[in-house]
Amino acid sequence: MKKRGLLLLMAVAVGWLLPGLAWGQGFKPSKPIEAVVHTDPGGGSDIFARAIAEMVEKEKILPQRMHVLNKAGGSGLVMMAYLAEKKAETHTIGFSTNTQVVTPLTRKEAKYTTRDLTPIARLVLEPSIVVVKADSPYKTFRDFLEAAKKNPGTLKMSGGSVTSVENLFRLLIQKATGAKWDFISFPGGGERISNLLGGNVQLMMPQPAEVSEHIRGGNLRVIAALTEKRMEAFPNVPTIKEDGINVPILVQARGVLAPPGIAPDVVSYWEGAFGRLVKAAAWKKYLKENQLEDGYLGSGQFRDFLDRQTDLFRSVLQEAGVKVAR
Repeated sequence: MKKRGLLLLMAVAVGWLLPGLAWGQGFKPSKPIEAVVHTDPGGGSDIFARAIAEMVEKEKILPQRMHVLNKAGGSGLVMMAYLAEKKAETHTIGFSTNTQVVTPLTRKEAKYTTRDLTPIARLVLEPSIVVVKADSPYKTFRDFLEAAKKNPGTLKMSGGSVTSVENLFRLLIQKATGAKWDFISFPGGGERISNLLGGNVQLMMPQPAEVSEHIRGGNLRVIAALTEKRMEAFPNVPTIKEDGINVPILVQARGVLAPPGIAPDVVSYWEGAFGRLVKAAAWKKYLKENQLEDGYLGSGQFRDFLDRQTDLFRSVLQEAGVKVAR
């Protein structure tokens, strides 16, 4: 009887353990990871993805190396199509921004939206700033706006895609102030910065990480924060609210998407991997150095967030006078 009772207890224990064993024996990367971004080398997403690839290797988050694949073009549509057409591919992920939300709203030819992909995790929320060349005559954002009112269309701003956060800010600020200046789209962050430093454009509205090296080096000067409150990294720089500009504050949300049709255990694996990354000391240091806000959300919450962002940006586009396609 004692032996039979022991066997029964062992059977029960195994029954309880089996789900955990099955989970533990689920998906695990068996070859290098392809991390897709929608910008050329030097763009914000490219810089972000390469920093993560370096961190996950140093922290041993993944059993395989991650390499970045640049799929620029179509204001993010090329990257989205690449992911969508990799249905059920377990070793490909993509780093997303608001571009993947906004572009399908403005382009009829867009075949895919974020609803056609698999949300894995939201990682950070990233504010924007207004920068000019260090020797620019525009000491404040108000100086620039007044010049843009007096000479509409003569001043220029470099940026990414026409559906990027910086261009949406431009449209909203122009509508609110009556100032007019042109937007010049460049596929790579290096081109955007070099055209500002070279005097071909007069303004940028990047995220801090994209230009931090040039700010520290004294090549660029921050003249406004596109935030509700002053930024800790730039305590002497006024917000646009302080400049009397009342527009919605848009924040760049960076996250991870995967192809459609991947199994739940693959979603869980990637969600867990990035969940471990955001707890690492190296990640916390990276956030502080680049003025980023920790915005981690798991897969389900990230999907809900993307749905809310779609509604928000649709209303922002309409407010800015942009025709939406869906």
